[in-house]
Amino acid sequence: MASEVEEQQNKRVEDDKEMKWVSDSSLDHKGRLPLRSSTGTWKASFFIIAIEFSERLSYFAIATNLITYLTKVMHEDLTTAAKNVNNWAGVTTITPLLGAFIADAYTGRFLMILLSSSIYLMGLGILTMSQFIPWFKPSKEIVHKLIFFIGIYMLSLGSGGIKPSLESFGADQFDDDNLEERKGKMSFFNWWNAALCSGLLLGVTVLVYLQDRISWGFAYLILTITMAITILIFYLGKPFYRYRVPQGSPLTPIVQVLVAAFIKRKLPHPSTPDLLYEVPESGRLLNHTNKLRFLDKACIVEDNWVPEAYGWKLMTVTKVEETKLIVNMIPIWLTSLQFGVCIAQPATFFVKQSSTMNRMMGKKFEIPSASVNSITAIGMLLCVVFYEKVMTPILRRMTGKERGIPILQRVGIGMIISILGMIVAALVEKHRLIVAEREGNVRFLSMTVFWLAPQLLMLGIADGFTLVGLQEFFYDQVPDSMRSLGIALYLSVIGVGSFLSSFLITIVGYVTAKTGKSWFGKDLNSSRLDKFYWMLAAMNVLNFCSYVILARRHSYKNVNRNMIVGR
Repeated sequence: MASEVEEQQNKRVEDDKEMKWVSDSSLDHKGRLPLRSSTGTWKASFFIIAIEFSERLSYFAIATNLITYLTKVMHEDLTTAAKNVNNWAGVTTITPLLGAFIADAYTGRFLMILLSSSIYLMGLGILTMSQFIPWFKPSKEIVHKLIFFIGIYMLSLGSGGIKPSLESFGADQFDDDNLEERKGKMSFFNWWNAALCSGLLLGVTVLVYLQDRISWGFAYLILTITMAITILIFYLGKPFYRYRVPQGSPLTPIVQVLVAAFIKRKLPHPSTPDLLYEVPESGRLLNHTNKLRFLDKACIVEDNWVPEAYGWKLMTVTKVEETKLIVNMIPIWLTSLQFGVCIAQPATFFVKQSSTMNRMMGKKFEIPSASVNSITAIGMLLCVVFYEKVMTPILRRMTGKERGIPILQRVGIGMIISILGMIVAALVEKHRLIVAEREGNVRFLSMTVFWLAPQLLMLGIADGFTLVGLQEFFYDQVPDSMRSLGIALYLSVIGVGSFLSSFLITIVGYVTAKTGKSWFGKDLNSSRLDKFYWMLAAMNVLNFCSYVILARRHSYKNVNRNMIVGR
């Protein structure tokens, strides 16, 4: 009886210790085990969300009005300007792959955020100087173009380190092995995107209005000052953060698994997965799964092998399962790219469409053309809040699951809405062309810009499902040591989508010009964007069918909750 009481007391002590200290391989700012009550969770995340708001404010204020700047200030034609916008957006969302790798392998996320935000701040400073220093002003066309593109591509370089590291660093503040903090992490991705939408909304309204009506330089100056302030705020949160120590290249274990599986490719599978090699390591162990069984051969122990062979010849079950996670993600990533093509349209053609339409509110106020993207931000913000506050609690009660519905189902819902959005966009553009033909060569059509509201709202709602779902998917389902790279993979969906959009514009323009009239003329009224939108909708339908098949067969990360090592 006494031994049972003692055992219960010891268990209570261990439980109290687990609640007091965080044992998920993270450290506090002094390199110690983090105290749960004073580090991480929302108290740390608010400092991180602040700099995300500033970075997104700057990005969207520049990105949504970039096509206007290139066509009106730098006098580029529509096709060239659209390609330049798509290429810049593509680079901005591809560079995170490099930044994430360096953060995960060498610098750690906190240091990468500080370094990258400094580069970002320098880019904003260059853009500001390009408007105020006489030698760099738009009147000096060649010099200004060089300085301007240096500035915006420095933003791309800075964003390459900020975006993957910042979001994964924010999610790191929640312990996966604590039920309440795990639920908090699910909410974090929703509120993270709420901050993103707030930055987008302010950027495409107030800042774009300042660009169009007051001064491009004054708007850039505000963005520069705001970024400097939020970098300081982020640094002040240092005592509250939980830090992950970089563990070298996260790609090395994957290569080791592939090499070990190839070396032992002729070995028969063991009669039971229990015979596969596994050792306690610091962190979380993964359960064995039956998919991609050829990789299991990497953890088959041969009779004549010794423990010293562990490395390139023998891998653990957890390392093999982590490799399976990456392999299983590739088809999901590929079928997400078409969604990236769709969301490239609001920053390019949607903005140019709005510039031809009646944007008056009342008798005196004219909406800047790029500000129509505020409707997308509103749609996404409403979707995120509704999903977090209404849908998630209901779905949790209905399904009994923490997330309510699987992540990939959430992504799929957004894809369906994006298809409907592109169909609406095609119908609206066809009507705009009819109005343009009837009214002739006028500067602004009588057709109000709010005709674009349904398609913008639908794409915003689609973002709230698909983009937020992809963020959580690529963060949560990659190996724990690759979470910055996971966020970078999500961002690359948008980046590659932008490149694909630019590529489609080139190919479609060339083919349609050869067969008759190009869909992309010198101006919108001589173009056929409605046909382009119909083509995107059709491509989305075919892509969605492939996505559904892959998503239904996908296996999620299977953590062994009974063997969390390192406590």
